[in-house]
Amino acid sequence: MNGVLNILKPPGMTSHDIVYYVRKRAKTKKVGHTGTLDPEAAGVLPICIGKATKAVQYITDKNKKYRANIKFGIVTDTYDKYGKIISQKTVPIINKDMLMGIFKQFIGKIEQIPPIYSAIKVEGKKLYQYALEGESIEIQSRKVEIYDIQLIDIISADEVMLDVHCSKGTYIRSLCYDIGEVIGCGAHMSQLVRLESAPFTINDSYTIEEIDKAASENKLIDFIKPVDSIFINLEVVIIKPSARNSIMNGNPIYEMGIIEGLDKYQNDTMVRIYDNDEFLGLGLIVYSCDEDRKYLKVKKLLI
Repeated sequence: MNGVLNILKPPGMTSHDIVYYVRKRAKTKKVGHTGTLDPEAAGVLPICIGKATKAVQYITDKNKKYRANIKFGIVTDTYDKYGKIISQKTVPIINKDMLMGIFKQFIGKIEQIPPIYSAIKVEGKKLYQYALEGESIEIQSRKVEIYDIQLIDIISADEVMLDVHCSKGTYIRSLCYDIGEVIGCGAHMSQLVRLESAPFTINDSYTIEEIDKAASENKLIDFIKPVDSIFINLEVVIIKPSARNSIMNGNPIYEMGIIEGLDKYQNDTMVRIYDNDEFLGLGLIVYSCDEDRKYLKVKKLLI
């Protein structure tokens, strides 16, 4: 069994719990998740199975979309509702125009400080271990990018719902905390759902109950998406059968080894490589100045 299983992770399970769960249902040890999701968060968690585990990094590196609730007036040590309350302040009157103006301050490339209760390693130890042991540690800011923040609903006088489109490595808990700091009353994240881990979305994910049923009926394979579904937005290059051995050995492939040639591809274009209908892996279109011609360079074999 090879491919990607797009799971709708329920609250209460860690990403590692999901990996263990899939190993049992798929009856294979070769399983890997594509980026951690907080235990109490829900949402999209693509799981790579079999040969697809070679492609884990490509999903992890993709952009994410989240739906989050921000609760104003209360700050916790974990930046979410499960932490210890460390401060409480009166919440000012909030409205759409005020919030959208604040959200704009976070659009673009920003410096973000991860929460102390996170799995980021500093000097060989995870941050949350320092917190649990009562040790102080300087947390370095990280560059992340926020592409868009949309206000979905003002739930109450002290709680709002928003959608965030962001780069990998963005902590929504930190974003909620930072927004609360700008407003001046503090805030924490009260709910989180991952809507998308590109190209996989919550609309095409499967619940634990659906997976259990499919596995019991030996139909789990019907839920597995092929490895090349990860790269659906990349252009396709089809090689000639005579070029297959060269591809497998990582050798460059020139015009004569490509079904439709290389003229239509821009230099430095990442592409999917196929032998007829069989997906082989990823390649890069390269222009050689010395030879005045393009060739296909193998970047990653995924078979």
